Amino acid sequence: MSRIMLGALLAVAALTVAGCSSGTTDGEPVAQQETSGEKTVQFNPCEDLSADALTAAGLDPASEHTTIDPPTGATSWRICAWKVPGQPYSVSIGASTHMQDEVLDNPTVTDFADVQIGSRSGMTYRQVDDEHKLSCYVSLPSSQGMFNVIADWPYSKRDSVPEAPPCSLAIKHATDLEPYLPE
Repeated sequence: MSRIMLGALLAVAALTVAGCSSGTTDGEPVAQQETSGEKTVQFNPCEDLSADALTAAGLDPASEHTTIDPPTGATSWRICAWKVPGQPYSVSIGASTHMQDEVLDNPTVTDFADVQIGSRSGMTYRQVDDEHKLSCYVSLPSSQGMFNVIADWPYSKRDSVPEAPPCSLAIKHATDLEPYLPE
């Protein structure tokens, strides 16, 4: 995973945590696992996506790289990446307790576009500091937060990226993975 993408995910996490500290919430409460009073993400893409699901999405299950998956304690993100056989890019899948709408208030991301993935109203975006536009995020809502499917093209292969940012690739993989992600 690129340093830009990791920094961006951490920035999103930091901003959304700061934004979740006050105010009231409408709607019905959703059961969450609690540790030290913090919500923790329940779905773990590193463990909960089967090899069949990953293969169906064009990913190599044996190439898993864990980015964020703490063994204990509360966490608002769990993220793993997989390589795409025969391609230079990787795909990361993140699950979070943060809501999709929170991304819109994050000043480190830009170029938002609505996208329909299955029955979910998602959006694509990229990092402001990704000057070569080598990563594209697809955010999908879930009942407990959101999922991100990220296509990440390596800097060393930047001259061969088919589109910058590679949102068509991110959308393709998000579409393939969406049936395997909990509502």
